[in-house]
Amino acid sequence: MKTNYRILDLIRRDRAPLESHLIDGLVDGRVSRRDFVRHGSLLGLSLPLLGRIGMAAGFGAAPSLARAQGAPGATIRVACYAPAGAIDPVTNADGGGYLMVQQVGEFLCIDGPDLVLRPVLAESWKPNDKGTVWTFKLRKGVKFHSGGEMRADDVVATFDRLADPAGSSNALSVFKGVLQKGATKKIDDYTVEFHLDAPNGNFPYMVSSDNYNAIILPASYKGDYEKSFDGTGPFKRENYTPKVGASFVRNEDYWGEKALPDRTEFTFFADIQPQILGLQGGQVDIINQLSGLTSIGLLNDPNVGIISLKATTNRQVHMRCDSDPFKDPRVRRALALSIDRDKVVAGLLKGRASMGNDSPFAPVYPSSDTSVPQRRRDIAQAKQLMEAAGAGKGFKVTLTAMSFQEIPAYAQLIQNWVKEIGIELDLNILDEGAYYGDAVFGKSPWLDSVMGITGYGHRGVPNVFLAAPLKSDGTWNSAHFKNEKYDMLVDSYIAALDLEAQKATAGKIQELLLEETPVLFTYFADYLTGTAKGVTGVQPSAMGQLFLEKASKA
Repeated sequence: MKTNYRILDLIRRDRAPLESHLIDGLVDGRVSRRDFVRHGSLLGLSLPLLGRIGMAAGFGAAPSLARAQGAPGATIRVACYAPAGAIDPVTNADGGGYLMVQQVGEFLCIDGPDLVLRPVLAESWKPNDKGTVWTFKLRKGVKFHSGGEMRADDVVATFDRLADPAGSSNALSVFKGVLQKGATKKIDDYTVEFHLDAPNGNFPYMVSSDNYNAIILPASYKGDYEKSFDGTGPFKRENYTPKVGASFVRNEDYWGEKALPDRTEFTFFADIQPQILGLQGGQVDIINQLSGLTSIGLLNDPNVGIISLKATTNRQVHMRCDSDPFKDPRVRRALALSIDRDKVVAGLLKGRASMGNDSPFAPVYPSSDTSVPQRRRDIAQAKQLMEAAGAGKGFKVTLTAMSFQEIPAYAQLIQNWVKEIGIELDLNILDEGAYYGDAVFGKSPWLDSVMGITGYGHRGVPNVFLAAPLKSDGTWNSAHFKNEKYDMLVDSYIAALDLEAQKATAGKIQELLLEETPVLFTYFADYLTGTAKGVTGVQPSAMGQLFLEKASKA
């Protein structure tokens, strides 16, 4: 297709400078079609407009959101991990908990499998020219299950709760240094402004499904969520029994297209093997989350479908930079060089992962600088670094890890590989609750261990990964890494509204982290969901959410 410059010029006339720059980048090849669609949606360009621009630029239309309609009326049965504790959208920190909330609640926008933001409770959004104020237009006619229309007051109250430093919001890891309590402003009943602490080019992801705590609740919400399960979504709570399961029914008063299933049932499990047996035995229709390791027996089963999403799910191996034996970055680099990443991806994850390069910049992120050389296993260089750091005789240290999916097996692989450079690892594998503890410094094996492995869920942009576990004041800084240059680079990356500027800063961050190596990012796992034969319309997200409103059974 040829570029239609007349149409592009007409579109440019009404666009802000950043949006015009993005269009120019698509035409001259600096921005790929995929990155154009994703970054355009971030700046608030609608998918129809993105399609018009793409056609005019000779690239075809934007991806369609249409899905085939299945038969209505089914009961969809899901196997999933049990919530770790009492369910509360504000404090949820585990997959089971936020999966339950997402069945009834909704976000301002959702992050799709292609990392493109799509409107839900917000119809549109746009930044000011500095990226310090983002304006969201809300959808009209949306009702909570408890009654009453969702309006700006509800959105303001939701984000004030999540950003309150005096509260126990799990989203403080997202909003620290980004959004303060009181900085979300009502303009009118259907318009909200977010006044940020600093420029932030990726902010819409912070208030989307990428932030699993960002479910919009009534302004009147006071806690005790398990009694209400209030929300605006296409399903309403029918029954919830802690440690056992939950069921939901179609919301006949839903603002949008009504859900196809009459009912959904969720059965809670502590482990993956009973879930697999349930799927193979016909007791459940879906396993919400698998891994490459745990799904081996299902990959070639003709009665099972595997939905695979490229994701940024990662297992961060932290090494405390403020205490021996990892004070010297040469020791940390040596350990990183002992890891066989090819075997991790091909063996442990059965090819269902992308290789990591010891930074949060996964290959799927448009802003990742893929020109930075990939770190590979090099035992000779690792031994040289150990000698140079005065650790040539090796040492003994405890590796603390959580018992979740493939993490214990990953810990054993690391234990075997580091023996070659003289490091003896004792493994301390804890259940999730014990590993996280109180999730604050001084009361958490996660944040206090000298060396540990933590499971991190997918994010559509790397902001949280860059800040919470790695900035000097990061709420999840288990490596106790403090580097002023790194902090400045991250601030610069977060402030950038332009994709090219993000990529330029990303390269500098990637190179710095390869030098310092406070945390190992050796792989980014694909997100896998298993379905029974004949089950269609299931849409998981790499964040662990499960959208079932289009689901049906043959």
